Amino acid sequence: MVIISQDMIQQFQNLMEAIDEPLKNSFENLHQGYPHETLVRFLKARDGNVPKAHKMLVDCLNWRIQNEIDDILAKPIVPAEFYREVRDSQLIGMSGYTKEGRPVIAVGVGLSTYEKASIHYYVQSHIQINEYRDRIVLPAATKKFERHISTCVKVLDMTGLKIAQLSQLKLLTVISSIDDLNYPEKTDNYYIVNAPYIFSACWKVVRPLLQERTRKKIQVLSGCGKDDLLKIMDYASLPHFVRREGSGSSRYSGCSSNGEDDCFSLDHGFHQELYKYINQQAEAMELPAPIKHRSFHVQFPEPDQDDRKIAQTIESECQKLNDQNGMANKLDDLTIKDDGERKSKA
Repeated sequence: MVIISQDMIQQFQNLMEAIDEPLKNSFENLHQGYPHETLVRFLKARDGNVPKAHKMLVDCLNWRIQNEIDDILAKPIVPAEFYREVRDSQLIGMSGYTKEGRPVIAVGVGLSTYEKASIHYYVQSHIQINEYRDRIVLPAATKKFERHISTCVKVLDMTGLKIAQLSQLKLLTVISSIDDLNYPEKTDNYYIVNAPYIFSACWKVVRPLLQERTRKKIQVLSGCGKDDLLKIMDYASLPHFVRREGSGSSRYSGCSSNGEDDCFSLDHGFHQELYKYINQQAEAMELPAPIKHRSFHVQFPEPDQDDRKIAQTIESECQKLNDQNGMANKLDDLTIKDDGERKSKA
């Protein structure tokens, strides 16, 4: 792993001083008062290569300006009933903090269906959560724990993961590319829980394709991962699908029926505060007309070569598993038929 030196940072700072004023304004909104740490993140994402890190950051700032990302927290998804459907089909939330103060972001990978809205609404929602994390959650954590906190950890629940979800690969690749190119090094660790066979099969072929820096961040935990996660966070901060006893759906985990303990639900405190904040920001902008029911279109970045290769590998592996399952089903049918024929002849 490359060690980021002070000389690299100084070179990067010199290059950033020459950028245009609109880019400088967007950079201020991006770094939230911590320009040094932000430069380090982009340097890490490009293995200490200053020209590449500079290009990556400038591309990010241009993306933010062209897509009005600085104003995205003033563009609510309406009406609220529709937003609830988005939340119920894109399972993500915040369950608490680690013992070091990092926000715990929970993602229901296996049971997210992405079937209630267009891709643009899901991308808009994802970016809003990123921006709310960076502008509101992380500064609040910094104040609460009395030290600078700029990263989170993610707990990914694979419950319900199926081969059929291959159809979601395009959307997931888009979201992954947005994060890689515009929010680099914001997650310290990814904890995989409730991993079924299909994940293990795909992980086996995908893991060697990941950069060492990314590979070291990912830990596949046994079962729901409760014992391991309790080493880094208190019980109250565990996602609801980890706190439950036994196995089962991360969406229906036997928590309170009103959804307040389900960090994916719109009724959870995190999502209530997020949605309230977005609506307040929209009102503060004094829009001349009521907000219309339409998605906020963001330009999708082209996946880099590594992301494209990973997506192709997952698609290929899932197809192999699908073919194997199909062959097994055909053999089962033949066996049943053969037994029936034997019985009729007897």
